[in-house]
Amino acid sequence: MNTIKFKSNIKCGGCIAAINESMNEMVGENQWEVDLSSENRILTVKTENVTSEEISEKLKNLGYTAEKI
Repeated sequence: MNTIKFKSNIKCGGCIAAINESMNEMVGENQWEVDLSSENRILTVKTENVTSEEISEKLKNLGYTAEKI
């Protein structure tokens, strides 16, 4: 399983709720988390089948940014 980290603009619990269903469908429940205490709002995703580009594109379509770090 690969762990991919992104700098994001996901700022609060409401933002997490807005992406929750789409992210769970894409990578699986409990396979992603956002560190809201980090200045860069680090999104960590554990996946085997989804690329960082696919994750970034999905979040872009939902109105958020995710830059791989």
